Amino acid sequence: MPKLTSLLLNVGHALDHLFLLIFATAVGAIALDFGVRRWEDMMPFTVGAFVLFGIGSIPAGRLGDLWGRRRMMVVFYVGMGLSGLLVAATQSPWQMAVALTLMGAFSAIYHPVGIPFLVQRSKTPGLTIGINGLAGNMGIALAALSTGFWVQYFGWRMAFVMPSLLSLVCAWLFWRHAPQEASAPAKKNNTSVHLPKNLAIRTLLVMIGSAITTSVLFNFTTNGNAQLLAERLQGLVNEPVMIGALLACMYAVASFAQVAVGRLIDRVPVKPLLFSIIAAQAVIFLLAANASGWLWYAAAILYMVTVFGAIPFNDVMVVRYIDDSLRSRVSGTRIAVSFGFSSLVVYLLGPMVKQQGFATLMLVMSCVAALGALIVLWLPGEAQMRMARQS
Repeated sequence: MPKLTSLLLNVGHALDHLFLLIFATAVGAIALDFGVRRWEDMMPFTVGAFVLFGIGSIPAGRLGDLWGRRRMMVVFYVGMGLSGLLVAATQSPWQMAVALTLMGAFSAIYHPVGIPFLVQRSKTPGLTIGINGLAGNMGIALAALSTGFWVQYFGWRMAFVMPSLLSLVCAWLFWRHAPQEASAPAKKNNTSVHLPKNLAIRTLLVMIGSAITTSVLFNFTTNGNAQLLAERLQGLVNEPVMIGALLACMYAVASFAQVAVGRLIDRVPVKPLLFSIIAAQAVIFLLAANASGWLWYAAAILYMVTVFGAIPFNDVMVVRYIDDSLRSRVSGTRIAVSFGFSSLVVYLLGPMVKQQGFATLMLVMSCVAALGALIVLWLPGEAQMRMARQS
Protein backbone atom coordinates (compact mmCIF):
# COMPACT_ATOMS: atom_id res chain seq x y z
CA MET A 1 0.00 0.00 0.00
CA PRO A 2 1.53 3.39 -0.98
CA LYS A 3 2.39 5.52 2.03
CA LEU A 4 0.10 8.41 1.05
CA THR A 5 -2.85 6.04 0.63
CA SER A 6 -2.15 4.43 4.02
CA LEU A 7 -1.90 7.87 5.58
CA LEU A 8 -5.20 8.97 4.06
CA LEU A 9 -6.91 5.76 5.22
CA ASN A 10 -5.67 6.38 8.77
CA VAL A 11 -6.72 10.04 8.60
CA GLY A 12 -10.11 8.81 7.40
CA HIS A 13 -10.46 6.69 10.54
CA ALA A 14 -9.58 9.71 12.67
CA LEU A 15 -12.17 11.84 10.85
CA ASP A 16 -14.84 9.15 11.17
CA HIS A 17 -14.62 9.14 14.96
CA LEU A 18 -13.98 12.86 15.24
CA PHE A 19 -17.18 13.79 13.40
CA LEU A 20 -19.36 11.45 15.46
CA LEU A 21 -18.11 12.86 18.77
CA ILE A 22 -18.15 16.60 18.07
CA PHE A 23 -21.81 16.68 19.06
CA ALA A 24 -21.25 14.81 22.34
CA THR A 25 -18.43 17.19 23.26
CA ALA A 26 -20.29 20.37 22.28
CA VAL A 27 -23.77 19.26 23.38
CA GLY A 28 -23.90 21.77 26.25
CA ALA A 29 -23.22 24.70 23.93
CA ILE A 30 -25.60 23.35 21.27
CA ALA A 31 -28.41 22.93 23.82
CA LEU A 32 -27.90 26.51 25.00
CA ASP A 33 -27.92 27.83 21.42
CA PHE A 34 -31.11 25.92 20.56
CA GLY A 35 -32.86 26.94 23.79
CA VAL A 36 -32.91 23.44 25.31
CA ARG A 37 -32.71 23.61 29.10
CA ARG A 38 -30.64 20.47 29.82
CA TRP A 39 -27.95 18.80 27.72
CA GLU A 40 -29.42 15.38 28.53
CA ASP A 41 -32.52 16.32 26.55
CA MET A 42 -30.41 16.85 23.40
CA MET A 43 -28.76 13.40 23.42
CA PRO A 44 -31.72 11.49 21.88
CA PHE A 45 -31.45 13.69 18.77
CA THR A 46 -28.15 12.05 17.87
CA VAL A 47 -29.43 8.48 17.97
CA GLY A 48 -30.17 8.46 14.22
CA ALA A 49 -26.49 8.98 13.44
CA PHE A 50 -25.49 5.92 15.43
CA VAL A 51 -28.34 3.80 14.05
CA LEU A 52 -27.25 4.61 10.48
CA PHE A 53 -23.61 4.13 11.46
CA GLY A 54 -24.60 0.58 12.37
CA ILE A 55 -27.16 -0.59 9.81
CA GLY A 56 -25.53 1.41 7.01
CA SER A 57 -22.48 -0.84 7.33
CA ILE A 58 -24.31 -3.69 5.56
CA PRO A 59 -24.88 -1.91 2.22
CA ALA A 60 -21.51 -0.15 2.59
CA GLY A 61 -19.71 -3.48 3.04
CA ARG A 62 -21.58 -5.04 0.15
CA LEU A 63 -20.72 -2.14 -2.16
CA GLY A 64 -17.10 -2.30 -0.99
CA ASP A 65 -16.79 -5.96 -2.01
CA LEU A 66 -18.86 -5.78 -5.20
CA TRP A 67 -18.32 -2.23 -6.50
CA GLY A 68 -14.85 -1.46 -5.15
CA ARG A 69 -13.31 -0.18 -1.92
CA ARG A 70 -11.46 2.70 -3.57
CA ARG A 71 -14.67 4.18 -4.98
CA MET A 72 -16.47 3.80 -1.67
CA MET A 73 -13.71 5.62 0.20
CA VAL A 74 -14.06 8.61 -2.13
CA VAL A 75 -17.80 8.60 -1.38
CA PHE A 76 -16.96 8.47 2.34
CA TYR A 77 -14.70 11.54 2.32
CA VAL A 78 -17.07 13.63 0.18
CA GLY A 79 -20.16 12.56 2.14
CA MET A 80 -18.62 13.30 5.54
CA GLY A 81 -17.45 16.72 4.39
CA LEU A 82 -20.80 17.80 2.95
CA SER A 83 -22.90 16.39 5.79
CA GLY A 84 -20.62 18.08 8.35
CA LEU A 85 -21.25 21.44 6.68
CA LEU A 86 -24.97 20.70 6.77
CA VAL A 87 -24.82 20.01 10.52
CA ALA A 88 -23.08 23.35 11.04
CA ALA A 89 -25.97 25.11 9.27
CA THR A 90 -28.78 23.65 11.42
CA GLN A 91 -31.01 25.91 13.49
CA SER A 92 -33.10 23.52 15.62
CA PRO A 93 -32.84 20.16 17.37
CA TRP A 94 -34.85 18.34 14.69
CA GLN A 95 -32.77 19.83 11.88
CA MET A 96 -29.71 18.70 13.82
CA ALA A 97 -31.17 15.19 14.12
CA VAL A 98 -31.71 14.92 10.35
CA ALA A 99 -28.24 16.26 9.49
CA LEU A 100 -26.53 13.97 12.02
CA THR A 101 -28.46 10.98 10.67
CA LEU A 102 -27.18 11.76 7.16
CA MET A 103 -23.66 12.00 8.57
CA GLY A 104 -24.15 8.63 10.24
CA ALA A 105 -25.01 7.08 6.88
CA PHE A 106 -21.71 8.23 5.35
CA SER A 107 -19.72 7.40 8.50
CA ALA A 108 -20.92 3.78 8.14
CA ILE A 109 -18.66 3.37 5.10
CA TYR A 110 -15.28 3.55 6.80
CA HIS A 111 -15.03 0.47 9.02
CA PRO A 112 -16.28 -2.23 6.61
CA VAL A 113 -14.45 -0.66 3.65
CA GLY A 114 -11.42 1.32 4.82
CA ILE A 115 -9.96 -1.26 7.21
CA PRO A 116 -10.18 -4.24 4.79
CA PHE A 117 -8.66 -1.97 2.12
CA LEU A 118 -5.78 -1.12 4.44
CA VAL A 119 -4.96 -4.68 5.58
CA GLN A 120 -5.60 -6.65 2.38
CA ARG A 121 -1.84 -6.99 1.68
CA SER A 122 -0.47 -6.57 5.21
CA LYS A 123 1.91 -9.21 6.60
CA THR A 124 1.36 -7.93 10.17
CA PRO A 125 -2.38 -7.24 10.30
CA GLY A 126 -2.41 -6.88 14.09
CA LEU A 127 0.09 -4.03 14.02
CA THR A 128 -1.56 -2.44 10.97
CA ILE A 129 -4.95 -2.50 12.68
CA GLY A 130 -3.38 -1.27 15.93
CA ILE A 131 -1.89 1.77 14.21
CA ASN A 132 -5.17 2.37 12.40
CA GLY A 133 -6.97 2.12 15.74
CA LEU A 134 -4.53 4.64 17.20
CA ALA A 135 -5.42 7.01 14.37
CA GLY A 136 -9.13 6.54 15.01
CA ASN A 137 -8.77 7.19 18.70
CA MET A 138 -6.59 10.22 18.06
CA GLY A 139 -9.62 11.47 16.18
CA ILE A 140 -11.59 11.03 19.39
CA ALA A 141 -8.91 12.92 21.31
CA LEU A 142 -8.86 15.66 18.67
CA ALA A 143 -12.65 15.90 18.84
CA ALA A 144 -12.38 16.65 22.56
CA LEU A 145 -9.50 19.09 22.21
CA SER A 146 -10.52 20.96 19.06
CA THR A 147 -14.22 21.13 19.95
CA GLY A 148 -13.45 22.70 23.32
CA PHE A 149 -11.29 25.28 21.56
CA TRP A 150 -13.81 26.10 18.82
CA VAL A 151 -16.73 26.26 21.27
CA GLN A 152 -14.95 28.65 23.61
CA TYR A 153 -13.54 31.01 21.01
CA PHE A 154 -15.54 30.66 17.76
CA GLY A 155 -18.75 28.75 18.52
CA TRP A 156 -19.80 25.13 18.09
CA ARG A 157 -20.55 25.45 14.36
CA MET A 158 -16.90 25.98 13.52
CA ALA A 159 -16.15 22.65 15.22
CA PHE A 160 -18.02 20.97 12.35
CA VAL A 161 -16.87 23.28 9.55
CA MET A 162 -13.10 22.76 9.90
CA PRO A 163 -13.00 18.92 9.77
CA SER A 164 -15.55 19.05 6.94
CA LEU A 165 -13.14 21.07 4.83
CA LEU A 166 -10.32 18.66 5.72
CA SER A 167 -12.47 15.70 4.65
CA LEU A 168 -13.13 17.28 1.25
CA VAL A 169 -9.38 17.82 0.77
CA CYS A 170 -8.79 14.14 1.64
CA ALA A 171 -11.40 13.14 -0.95
CA TRP A 172 -9.48 14.96 -3.68
CA LEU A 173 -6.12 13.52 -2.59
CA PHE A 174 -7.49 9.98 -2.35
CA TRP A 175 -9.15 10.21 -5.77
CA ARG A 176 -5.89 11.47 -7.29
CA HIS A 177 -3.35 9.19 -5.59
CA ALA A 178 -4.97 5.96 -4.29
CA PRO A 179 -4.06 2.97 -6.52
CA GLN A 180 -6.74 1.69 -8.87
CA GLU A 181 -8.23 -1.73 -8.08
CA ALA A 182 -7.83 -4.30 -10.85
CA SER A 183 -11.23 -5.69 -9.87
CA ALA A 184 -13.66 -5.57 -6.98
CA PRO A 185 -12.65 -7.92 -4.11
CA ALA A 186 -15.66 -10.21 -4.61
CA LYS A 187 -14.67 -10.85 -8.23
CA LYS A 188 -11.23 -12.23 -7.37
CA ASN A 189 -10.80 -15.99 -7.60
CA ASN A 190 -8.09 -16.57 -4.98
CA THR A 191 -9.07 -17.93 -1.57
CA SER A 192 -6.76 -17.04 1.31
CA VAL A 193 -8.61 -18.46 4.33
CA HIS A 194 -9.91 -22.01 4.87
CA LEU A 195 -12.01 -22.64 8.01
CA PRO A 196 -14.52 -25.43 8.76
CA LYS A 197 -18.14 -24.27 8.68
CA ASN A 198 -18.90 -25.05 12.34
CA LEU A 199 -15.89 -23.08 13.61
CA ALA A 200 -16.57 -20.27 11.16
CA ILE A 201 -20.13 -19.88 12.49
CA ARG A 202 -18.95 -20.12 16.10
CA THR A 203 -16.23 -17.51 15.51
CA LEU A 204 -18.70 -15.20 13.77
CA LEU A 205 -21.14 -15.45 16.71
CA VAL A 206 -18.36 -14.64 19.18
CA MET A 207 -17.24 -11.75 17.00
CA ILE A 208 -20.78 -10.32 16.93
CA GLY A 209 -21.38 -10.88 20.66
CA SER A 210 -18.08 -9.37 21.76
CA ALA A 211 -18.52 -6.55 19.25
CA ILE A 212 -21.87 -5.68 20.84
CA THR A 213 -20.44 -5.43 24.36
CA THR A 214 -17.32 -3.60 23.11
CA SER A 215 -19.34 -1.05 21.14
CA VAL A 216 -21.78 -0.52 24.04
CA LEU A 217 -18.85 0.36 26.30
CA PHE A 218 -17.27 2.48 23.57
CA ASN A 219 -20.47 4.50 23.05
CA PHE A 220 -21.19 4.85 26.77
CA THR A 221 -17.72 6.21 27.49
CA THR A 222 -16.95 8.36 24.45
CA ASN A 223 -20.39 9.99 24.46
CA GLY A 224 -20.58 10.41 28.23
CA ASN A 225 -17.01 11.20 29.28
CA ALA A 226 -17.22 14.95 28.64
CA GLN A 227 -20.18 15.43 30.99
CA LEU A 228 -18.85 12.80 33.41
CA LEU A 229 -15.52 14.61 33.62
CA ALA A 230 -17.29 17.92 34.26
CA GLU A 231 -19.25 16.28 37.10
CA ARG A 232 -16.42 14.34 38.75
CA LEU A 233 -13.95 17.26 38.52
CA GLN A 234 -16.49 19.94 39.45
CA GLY A 235 -14.76 22.72 41.33
CA LEU A 236 -11.37 21.61 39.98
CA VAL A 237 -11.90 22.19 36.24
CA ASN A 238 -14.62 24.35 34.70
CA GLU A 239 -13.48 25.90 31.39
CA PRO A 240 -14.45 24.06 28.15
CA VAL A 241 -10.86 24.24 26.87
CA MET A 242 -9.48 22.57 30.01
CA ILE A 243 -12.18 19.89 29.96
CA GLY A 244 -11.38 19.26 26.30
CA ALA A 245 -7.65 19.10 27.03
CA LEU A 246 -8.14 16.57 29.85
CA LEU A 247 -10.39 14.45 27.63
CA ALA A 248 -7.86 14.63 24.81
CA CYS A 249 -5.07 13.56 27.17
CA MET A 250 -7.17 10.64 28.40
CA TYR A 251 -7.92 9.46 24.87
CA ALA A 252 -4.38 10.02 23.61
CA VAL A 253 -2.85 7.92 26.41
CA ALA A 254 -5.46 5.20 25.96
CA SER A 255 -5.03 5.19 22.18
CA PHE A 256 -1.49 3.87 22.35
CA ALA A 257 -2.91 0.71 23.94
CA GLN A 258 -4.15 -0.28 20.48
CA VAL A 259 -0.65 -0.26 19.03
CA ALA A 260 0.66 -2.37 21.92
CA VAL A 261 -2.28 -4.77 21.61
CA GLY A 262 -1.80 -4.91 17.83
CA ARG A 263 1.81 -6.02 18.25
CA LEU A 264 0.79 -8.61 20.83
CA ILE A 265 -1.95 -10.00 18.57
CA ASP A 266 0.67 -10.85 15.92
CA ARG A 267 2.73 -12.72 18.53
CA VAL A 268 0.46 -14.35 21.14
CA PRO A 269 -2.88 -16.27 21.07
CA VAL A 270 -5.91 -14.02 20.68
CA LYS A 271 -8.32 -15.66 23.14
CA PRO A 272 -6.43 -15.29 26.48
CA LEU A 273 -5.26 -11.79 25.54
CA LEU A 274 -8.78 -10.55 24.72
CA PHE A 275 -10.27 -12.22 27.81
CA SER A 276 -7.70 -10.56 30.08
CA ILE A 277 -8.40 -7.09 28.67
CA ILE A 278 -12.20 -7.38 28.91
CA ALA A 279 -12.09 -8.89 32.41
CA ALA A 280 -9.94 -5.95 33.49
CA GLN A 281 -12.64 -3.60 32.15
CA ALA A 282 -15.22 -5.05 34.52
CA VAL A 283 -12.98 -4.49 37.55
CA ILE A 284 -11.91 -0.95 36.63
CA PHE A 285 -15.44 0.28 35.88
CA LEU A 286 -16.55 -1.11 39.26
CA LEU A 287 -13.74 0.74 41.06
CA ALA A 288 -14.41 3.98 39.14
CA ALA A 289 -18.15 4.05 39.84
CA ASN A 290 -17.88 5.93 43.14
CA ALA A 291 -14.52 7.66 42.66
CA SER A 292 -14.26 11.42 42.17
CA GLY A 293 -11.66 14.13 41.59
CA TRP A 294 -8.25 13.17 40.24
CA LEU A 295 -8.62 9.60 41.52
CA TRP A 296 -11.56 9.18 39.16
CA TYR A 297 -9.53 10.72 36.32
CA ALA A 298 -6.76 8.15 36.84
CA ALA A 299 -9.34 5.35 36.84
CA ALA A 300 -10.93 6.82 33.70
CA ILE A 301 -7.61 6.65 31.87
CA LEU A 302 -7.30 2.99 32.87
CA TYR A 303 -10.80 2.03 31.75
CA MET A 304 -10.31 3.86 28.43
CA VAL A 305 -7.05 1.91 27.94
CA THR A 306 -9.05 -1.32 28.21
CA VAL A 307 -11.94 -0.03 26.07
CA PHE A 308 -9.62 1.06 23.28
CA GLY A 309 -7.37 -1.95 23.74
CA ALA A 310 -10.26 -4.33 23.00
CA ILE A 311 -11.21 -2.66 19.71
CA PRO A 312 -8.63 -4.25 17.32
CA PHE A 313 -9.62 -7.84 18.07
CA ASN A 314 -12.74 -8.06 15.93
CA ASP A 315 -10.99 -6.60 12.89
CA VAL A 316 -8.07 -8.99 13.38
CA MET A 317 -10.45 -11.96 13.64
CA VAL A 318 -12.03 -10.91 10.34
CA VAL A 319 -8.58 -10.85 8.71
CA ARG A 320 -7.57 -14.22 10.19
CA TYR A 321 -10.77 -16.17 9.67
CA ILE A 322 -12.59 -14.49 6.74
CA ASP A 323 -11.47 -14.52 3.11
CA ASP A 324 -10.68 -11.09 1.60
CA SER A 325 -13.47 -11.41 -0.98
CA LEU A 326 -16.01 -11.43 1.89
CA ARG A 327 -14.38 -9.20 4.50
CA SER A 328 -16.28 -5.99 3.82
CA ARG A 329 -19.62 -7.79 3.93
CA VAL A 330 -18.79 -9.73 7.09
CA SER A 331 -17.44 -6.59 8.74
CA GLY A 332 -20.53 -4.69 7.67
CA THR A 333 -22.83 -7.31 9.19
CA ARG A 334 -20.86 -7.42 12.44
CA ILE A 335 -20.82 -3.63 12.73
CA ALA A 336 -24.50 -3.31 11.83
CA VAL A 337 -25.55 -5.70 14.58
CA SER A 338 -23.19 -4.35 17.23
CA PHE A 339 -23.58 -0.63 16.57
CA GLY A 340 -27.26 -0.95 15.75
CA PHE A 341 -27.70 -2.42 19.21
CA SER A 342 -25.34 -0.01 20.93
CA SER A 343 -26.98 3.01 19.28
CA LEU A 344 -29.67 2.52 21.92
CA VAL A 345 -26.95 3.43 24.41
CA VAL A 346 -26.69 6.90 22.93
CA TYR A 347 -30.47 7.28 23.15
CA LEU A 348 -30.56 6.07 26.77
CA LEU A 349 -27.45 7.91 27.96
CA GLY A 350 -29.13 11.24 28.72
CA PRO A 351 -32.29 9.83 30.36
CA MET A 352 -30.30 7.26 32.37
CA VAL A 353 -27.89 9.87 33.74
CA LYS A 354 -30.80 12.23 34.42
CA GLN A 355 -32.68 9.61 36.46
CA GLN A 356 -29.97 7.38 37.96
CA GLY A 357 -26.68 9.30 37.78
CA PHE A 358 -23.27 8.37 36.45
CA ALA A 359 -22.47 5.98 39.32
CA THR A 360 -25.26 3.62 38.25
CA LEU A 361 -24.20 3.98 34.63
CA MET A 362 -20.67 2.81 35.44
CA LEU A 363 -21.97 -0.18 37.39
CA VAL A 364 -23.97 -1.12 34.29
CA MET A 365 -20.79 -0.84 32.21
CA SER A 366 -19.01 -3.18 34.62
CA CYS A 367 -21.74 -5.79 34.10
CA VAL A 368 -21.58 -5.37 30.32
CA ALA A 369 -17.80 -5.95 30.42
CA ALA A 370 -18.27 -9.08 32.53
CA LEU A 371 -20.75 -10.41 29.96
CA GLY A 372 -18.24 -9.69 27.20
CA ALA A 373 -15.57 -11.70 29.01
CA LEU A 374 -17.92 -14.69 29.25
CA ILE A 375 -18.65 -14.48 25.50
CA VAL A 376 -14.93 -14.51 24.67
CA LEU A 377 -14.52 -17.81 26.54
CA TRP A 378 -16.53 -19.46 23.72
CA LEU A 379 -14.00 -18.37 21.07
CA PRO A 380 -12.16 -21.38 19.59
CA GLY A 381 -8.53 -21.56 20.71
CA GLU A 382 -5.55 -21.36 18.37
CA ALA A 383 -4.78 -25.10 18.72
CA GLN A 384 -8.39 -26.01 17.89
CA MET A 385 -8.24 -23.81 14.80
CA ARG A 386 -5.02 -25.43 13.58
CA MET A 387 -6.35 -28.96 14.10
CA ALA A 388 -9.57 -28.09 12.24
CA ARG A 389 -7.63 -26.73 9.29
CA GLN A 390 -5.44 -29.84 9.10
CA SER A 391 -8.34 -32.30 9.27
